[in-house]
Amino acid sequence: MNLENLKTALNFGLPGSVSHQKMAPHRISLDSFTKENTSHYKDSAVAVVLFKTEDGIEIILIQRPVYEGKHSGQVSFPGGKHEKHDLDLYQTAKRECFEEVGLNLNDDFFVGKLSPVYIPISSFYVDVNLFFLPSKPELIPDQREVSELFFVNAAELLNDEKVKMKRMEQINDSSNDLFQKEIPYFDLNEKIIWGATAIILSELKDILKRL
Repeated sequence: MNLENLKTALNFGLPGSVSHQKMAPHRISLDSFTKENTSHYKDSAVAVVLFKTEDGIEIILIQRPVYEGKHSGQVSFPGGKHEKHDLDLYQTAKRECFEEVGLNLNDDFFVGKLSPVYIPISSFYVDVNLFFLPSKPELIPDQREVSELFFVNAAELLNDEKVKMKRMEQINDSSNDLFQKEIPYFDLNEKIIWGATAIILSELKDILKRL
């Protein structure tokens, strides 16, 4: 697998909501259509970074610290909220990746965009940017924003047995009441990866299957 292979795979079109629904907590599409029907949202962007090693292709993921917020302690990609000084959401993804894990992404490593994701619980609209590096980069995680930096092998992501179900506590979007629901998640590196990160990984998985 290389950067050109990935670009070719994207040229066949994005699976979008077909992939998203496999891992969506509410089994609904969380894509740009949702954004068009939402009056209040906050633009954000993430960097999905793949790199090549002797053991195959690895994916960079981080775990957020525990804090007073709706995404406390969750696994995510490097990324965050769009700032006024960012030229566009692509620049937001690159800036956040540098701030959070110390990775300065060269434009030559950019593969393309995956389908956007809307997160109802926090009203974030997430622009998804895919990058491929020819070797493992040197990373320096920001301890304020990253409690753990880890990698997931693409071969593990492609293993369907890594998709599991777990009963989790959810918040009703309209009433803010808590309720229990069976949620799909990826069991990778002994991490429970669900929500928007799992949704993005689901589309990436379907794209990698083309290679």
